[in-house]
Amino acid sequence: MDRQNDIIEIAALPPPASRSLTREQKAAVIVRFLLEDNGELDLSELPEDMQVRLTTLLGTMHPVDRDTLHSVVTEFLHELENLGITFPSDLSSALDLMQDRIAPRTVSRLRKQAGLRQDDDPWDRISALQPHDIINLLTNESTEIAAVILTKIETTQAAAVLSDLPGPEARKLSYAISKTRNVTPDAVERIGFSLLGQIDAQPSRAFVEAPEKRLGEILNLSSSATRAELLNGLSEDDEDFGSAVKNNIFTFEDIPNRLKTLDVPKLVKATTPEVLLQALCAAKAYGNAEVAEFLLANMSNRMASSLREEMEETTAPPSAEGEAAMTQVVKSLKMLAEQGDIELGETGKLD
Repeated sequence: MDRQNDIIEIAALPPPASRSLTREQKAAVIVRFLLEDNGELDLSELPEDMQVRLTTLLGTMHPVDRDTLHSVVTEFLHELENLGITFPSDLSSALDLMQDRIAPRTVSRLRKQAGLRQDDDPWDRISALQPHDIINLLTNESTEIAAVILTKIETTQAAAVLSDLPGPEARKLSYAISKTRNVTPDAVERIGFSLLGQIDAQPSRAFVEAPEKRLGEILNLSSSATRAELLNGLSEDDEDFGSAVKNNIFTFEDIPNRLKTLDVPKLVKATTPEVLLQALCAAKAYGNAEVAEFLLANMSNRMASSLREEMEETTAPPSAEGEAAMTQVVKSLKMLAEQGDIELGETGKLD
């Protein structure tokens, strides 16, 4: 603070005659003046070559008189007052400034062109990958590198990866971890950036989810007639793809096979009484009576009795409205699953 006050006092004096110092020497004078009496000044953000030149000058310059000091400080203050705006000193700094304001793909492209590192810590991005993506990385690496990857990623991710690997491969990889004791931090960093280069070299995908999952979501909301027709056609054109799509479809008819009986009350609570009544009436009228009975048999006796009475007194809704109600029940079910409130079994594999 004393040095700043001195600068203000010097600036208030009339400027003396200019001294013949280079700009770098004047910069050294300013730095030395600000560092007087152990003043705080962080120069670590300057380019390394500039830090070297500045430090070298501080060690080689001769003393300057008070008039020269006054002249340099006054010139420095005048330049500060006239300064309008500054810009990043290099592309890396410019990307740090712009990375949240331009497309991530553009940032990645510019970093590659300039030969810049993609991230401060590559393992943050690697740990964020899905287990099957990490397994794809492992299969292209030696056992030793794969062991480093498994050791470095998040523990929960590593456990999921090991669970998805065949038994012999998982055992081989687990043993290889014992050989990572002497791996240096630099080696781990190089491995991380190498893996990141492989990831970034892969073509970007417009769709994150697999095509069978995306089509399954669409058919979930289609009418039963449309869904059946398309699934039959898919199975004829591509049996494997058709089977994969079927595994990604969850319809009202699947409820008994994939919803645990203990979770039925949660579904009932998440569905409005009007929608539930319409869905049950439609199920009974249009060939899904077993689903309606499954739901009624596994909710509270009082609610089931009340719904059975209402169903006797209610006319079945038109097929379109009934199907919409059943679809709404499925939506409520999937919402519960996404929130982690229930766990749905796979098709035909519910315990």
